[in-house]
Amino acid sequence: MTALAPSAPTEGRAARRRAAQEAAKRTRRRGGRRRRRPRSGGPVVVVSRLAGELFITLGLVMLLFVAYQLWYTNLLAQRTADGAAGSLLKDWERPAPGGAAAPPVTAFEPGQGFAILHIPKLDVKVPVAEGISKPKVLDKGMVGHYAEGALKTAMPADEQGNFAVAGHRNTHGEPFRYINRLVPGDPIVVETRDAYYTYEMTSVLPQTPPTNVSVLKPVPQGSGFTSAGRYITLTTCTPEFTSTFRMIVWGRMTDERPRSQGAPPALASP
Repeated sequence: MTALAPSAPTEGRAARRRAAQEAAKRTRRRGGRRRRRPRSGGPVVVVSRLAGELFITLGLVMLLFVAYQLWYTNLLAQRTADGAAGSLLKDWERPAPGGAAAPPVTAFEPGQGFAILHIPKLDVKVPVAEGISKPKVLDKGMVGHYAEGALKTAMPADEQGNFAVAGHRNTHGEPFRYINRLVPGDPIVVETRDAYYTYEMTSVLPQTPPTNVSVLKPVPQGSGFTSAGRYITLTTCTPEFTSTFRMIVWGRMTDERPRSQGAPPALASP
């Protein structure tokens, strides 16, 4: 009789296979538990995340504010100023009742536009309004005439005096952004209902305290003028994006002509 072969090797392989399967199951269970385990960094991590999100939010708010100041205020002010200049021109062209010449106007309400300032070199054409109120005049993109109390200055039509105006250098239309580029001889023209007044830039004071109101005198101190005349003074803040000091530009009137004679050579198209 032939004896049967022993079964030990087969049983050993089966045992090893079951052991390997059990080990694989344990490994999967341990891996699953690790994946499901919640990650908790503690209070420090939570606070750090909150602080990061806060800084990101503040950064976005600051960027929006800068965009509003540097772009949107200019857009709004430019629209307002252009509209005011257009309204002035229409009023000046409108004939007086009965065809008679309109009487000259010498007094204006605060915030009321009465002239247009041209600086050809800088491509500036901006309305001039009475007073230097920020909300009523300057923040609307217009130039303001010093016309109140101790700061009251002359009008262009006056036989003598200093016609002084203020304007923003940055934001809100920034009409005086580049007046530091003016050099002696550059023309500055003030257009009114009745006439064109042409000034020639003569000198600049790069920096002076806001309290130095002597620059607005009929014969402005520091201008180089030594006797009475017909002058113009432009004032604006400096350095840029600050209001720490004031920059002053002066000019002397060189020509006055009625509107009926047309625009002066300084405004002639090339």
